[in-house]
Amino acid sequence: MVDVNGSVDTGVAPEPAVTPPGSGTGRRAASGVRRSRSAVAVVERYGLLLMLVLMVVVFAVLPESGAAFRSSANVQALLANQAVGLAVALALLFPMAAGYLDFSVGAVSATACVVAAAGMSRFGLPMPVAIALALAAGVLIGVVLGVLVARFAMNPFIATLGMATLLGGAIFAYTDGMQITEGISAGLTDLGSLTWLGVPRIVLAAAGMGAVVWFVIGQTPLGRHLFAVGSNANAARLVGVNVTRVQFLSFVLSGLVAAAAGVLLLARQGAATSDSGMSLLFPALTAVFLSTIVIEMGRPSVLGTVIGVLFVAVSVSGLTLVGAPSWVSQVFNGAALLVAVGMASIGRPRGRAARG
Repeated sequence: MVDVNGSVDTGVAPEPAVTPPGSGTGRRAASGVRRSRSAVAVVERYGLLLMLVLMVVVFAVLPESGAAFRSSANVQALLANQAVGLAVALALLFPMAAGYLDFSVGAVSATACVVAAAGMSRFGLPMPVAIALALAAGVLIGVVLGVLVARFAMNPFIATLGMATLLGGAIFAYTDGMQITEGISAGLTDLGSLTWLGVPRIVLAAAGMGAVVWFVIGQTPLGRHLFAVGSNANAARLVGVNVTRVQFLSFVLSGLVAAAAGVLLLARQGAATSDSGMSLLFPALTAVFLSTIVIEMGRPSVLGTVIGVLFVAVSVSGLTLVGAPSWVSQVFNGAALLVAVGMASIGRPRGRAARG
């Protein structure tokens, strides 16, 4: 058909204009999407760290808590009190990287504390020998758990929880519910109470432990094998990883670090008690699960664990200073653990859940 102007009508609707991929509009749209995704990724990776900074600022400026929260005495006490908890959390990183939850780390720390204290107080051993015995006890417990879980395929939840219960009973039987306070080396208690250049010595010791754990997990073949086994044990086995050996070593290293945390506990308290160590477990679990939703998303890390420990400690300290009741600490720890586990589960690929 020809219209009045002489043009031909083909009866077919014209195709819509398409913006070439290299045009300015397309580039701007793609750039906007990339910026949006980048912003979301930053919030996901550093959200907990930003919340920690926000909590510090809030409690530092609030009239009810500001002066006390900002004081050097409070800062030193807050850091020193969290050193042991951080060390216990570091012990959890090895089995968790391999896909397991170790519920015995608190009890191992308490046991090592009693072994070191008894060695010095009741047997008159030199401090280095008593500490060596405490570390050896932690390694021995780790060996037993490693054999049960890695060699005999025992359920790790049952194995570690049973070990924690056994150790708690043994501690109470040995101490008869009493504290071991006499004969503790002054050199050890100085580690837990004195400072060096204004920094608590026990914080420096915990930082040193953190550096060693970071190196082992992040910079050695063993660390890579731990995460490979935790991600997919069958795939790791197919590429030549000795899965049984890696699982075994995860519990041995966990026992060693947990025992070192027990030595720090003795240094901080200046005494060994009949506590079973369960009070050390749940804050450590909270910190480690929080580490999976910050920095290295979906996997536990040393830096993330430090941020998790500080987040909980700063929050509880600030709430206490503003007049919150004493039960706030337990409620906050429990809520933080539930939130951390929930967020870690949502963000974890299927089949990657920690086995426990």
